[in-house]
Amino acid sequence: MYTQSFNVQDAASLKSVPQTPSHEDPEFQARFDRKIDADSKIEPQDWMPEAYRKTLVRQISQHAHSEIVGMLPEGNWISRAPSLKRKAILIAKVQDEGGHGLYLYSAAETLGTSRDQMLEGLHSGKAKYSSIFNYPTLNWADVGVVGWLVDGAAIMNQIPLCRCSYGPYARAMIRVCKEESFHQRQGYEALLVMMQGTAEQKAMVQDAVNRFWWKCLAMFGPPDSDSPHSAQGMRWGIKRISNDDLRQKFVDATVPQAKVLGVTLPDPELKWNDERQHYDYGSIDWDEFWATVNGNGPCNKERLATRVKAHNDGQWVRDAALAYARKQQIAARKEAA
Repeated sequence: MYTQSFNVQDAASLKSVPQTPSHEDPEFQARFDRKIDADSKIEPQDWMPEAYRKTLVRQISQHAHSEIVGMLPEGNWISRAPSLKRKAILIAKVQDEGGHGLYLYSAAETLGTSRDQMLEGLHSGKAKYSSIFNYPTLNWADVGVVGWLVDGAAIMNQIPLCRCSYGPYARAMIRVCKEESFHQRQGYEALLVMMQGTAEQKAMVQDAVNRFWWKCLAMFGPPDSDSPHSAQGMRWGIKRISNDDLRQKFVDATVPQAKVLGVTLPDPELKWNDERQHYDYGSIDWDEFWATVNGNGPCNKERLATRVKAHNDGQWVRDAALAYARKQQIAARKEAA
């Protein structure tokens, strides 16, 4: 439903965003800037400013953390899915999210950081992940709404990353976005089925939409005026479209879908603005957003504890895999000799 965003032009050309002063080697910096201005890809073996590298490590690792933490709100519904069909779909979706985390951790490793370093940042609470996953999924309708709205917002946010200036990240995102499109469609289809059911089922869907709508709008990040790193990210070609523009695109795309579904979006200020050719919408509760980002959401502690336990419980698997790899290397050396 959001794959048309592949054809959306960037908010501004990279050259139109002013450069910030650099303390790097002038010759190397000039070569890097020429690549960025030409919209070429930066590859792991290329020279890059340290600030560019650190920004990518932070963004890609946080993106990877969001994928694996994002498995949790839906994973606990696998055993309670209402049919074998829904169970199979949900298993496939959760498995996809784990794969997305793998792609992204691998992309971040090409920047010189290790998987252990990234996971230590997550488990210690230093690294962030998407705040939306710190809210509970209370019933089956929540699973559908996570697919429709949460994954829909993720796709809108992530499709411009397929044109990111850093090659490994951009290439990973192509597959991620194709799979997220499947996730969004399955969530919407599940809700369509519920909206053809009983009055209780319809009420469950509406309640889930009411609880998740504003949180999904906050997923795009703070307003552009409060996002000091956005300009630099756009200058480097990491970020292609601003937070506010992405949020507006999501609202404009979602309102017609809500009408087909038969639900009401919980915003009395939501209305079409003929002059702007966009929907106007109300104010987001940024206090709640920042409280959740900073570790004070409903499920922050639970999510982190679950991830740490899973990591610790899986230590024997990692040890066994490493032992097997060493055994294979020794056998290969003996055979070569």
